[in-house]
Formats: sequence, structure tokens, C-alpha cells
Amino acid sequence: MTIKRLIILLLLLILSTSVHAQRFNQKKMNDAIRYETWEVSLLAQYQTSSDVKGEQGSTLDIDSGLGWGFGIGWNWTEHWNIGYRFSLNKPDYSATIVPEDPEEPPQTLNYEMSKYSHQFNVAYNFLKGPITPYLQAGIGWTKLDSNILSRPPTTGCWWDPWWGYVCATTWDTFKTSEFTYNVGAGVRWDINGAIWMRGAWNRQFINLDNGDLDFDTITLESGFMF
Repeated sequence: MTIKRLIILLLLLILSTSVHAQRFNQKKMNDAIRYETWEVSLLAQYQTSSDVKGEQGSTLDIDSGLGWGFGIGWNWTEHWNIGYRFSLNKPDYSATIVPEDPEEPPQTLNYEMSKYSHQFNVAYNFLKGPITPYLQAGIGWTKLDSNILSRPPTTGCWWDPWWGYVCATTWDTFKTSEFTYNVGAGVRWDINGAIWMRGAWNRQFINLDNGDLDFDTITLESGFMF
């Protein structure tokens, strides 16, 4: 039984070495360390302000702010990258609401918005080398949460087998999820075969019923290839 296990381990080692050697030869032949690699990343993002002019004088003004996110991608070739990116921003905003009754004055609300973006992107790296400019475009959806209650909070209580008698309060807010698309450009630096960085400018377009929101973002991203 021991000899059989040693033979199996030896075969697995030979197979693993062969696979890695083949991949190394492909990378060498393509002269790019990105060739057929997965990557994960963390990012910091600065988002510019934006505003929407609605009907009857209603307005929405969103401040600039910082956010964060993460991404996962696949380098199909040394030039083409396909990836998913999540980002979260929480900018302050001011909304002017105009009542239907013309005798009532407009109301101004100041709150913090939660903006959750999910984007599926395609990027093209112009050069095979470790430093390359690139273009990017993608589609996805964005959830905008006003953090304003849409109805009074409700409280419910129940008996839990672990925690005993438990009460919890839940609430709903005014929110919406909308289709989005983006375009951008940047520069990527593959520091070595594992660590990379890139900086980029992107413009995100969000389609709303009563107007469109456009955000410019500056993103600094760093990650690992494997």
C-alpha cells in the first residue's frame, strides 16, 4: 500500500510539473505575465458630485466623496481582461421636494445616500509589457438607497431556541435599482508575476425615470494574479 501511494504521489508531481512547465512556456512564448491568469483586487475610489433637475422645480444634488470596492477578473490574453467590480459610495446629498399643492412650500432634505454598484467590464491593454495603458467599458446595475424611511418601523417578537425571547425592529427606505454602463481609461503596472496596480478614470451613467445621473470616478486599484 505504501509503494502504491508513493507511485501515485510521484505521478501527481510529474503531472503538476508538466502543467506548470507548459504554462511557463506559453507565458514565455506570449511574452506577457498576464496571459491566462486570474486576479483579485481591492480599490479606493473618489467620486465626483452630480445633480438631477426634476419636474416642477424638484432637484437632487449629490456631493463628491470617497468609496471602496473589490474586483475579480480573468486575463484571457495579454491584451484582453474580463472582470466583475463591486463598489460602495456613501455621499451626502440634498433633495428638494415640491408638493402637489402649490400653496405648500418646497421641502429640502439632507441625508447620506448609499450607492452600491455592480459592473461587468471588458478592458483592452494596449501593450504586452508590465506597464500599459488600457481602455475599459462595461454594463451592470446600481442600487441607490436614500436612507429615508418609506414607512414607520415595525417591531416583532418571537421565541428563539438559542436566545430565548427576542425582539427586532425592521424598516424600509426609498430605494431603486437601475441599469448602468461605464467607460474609462487608465494605466496598469504589473510589478511582478503576482502583484499589480492600476489607476483609472471612469464615467458611470445611471438611467433614471426622470433624468440621468453621471458620475466621474478616479480609482486606484491593487491586486494579485494567480
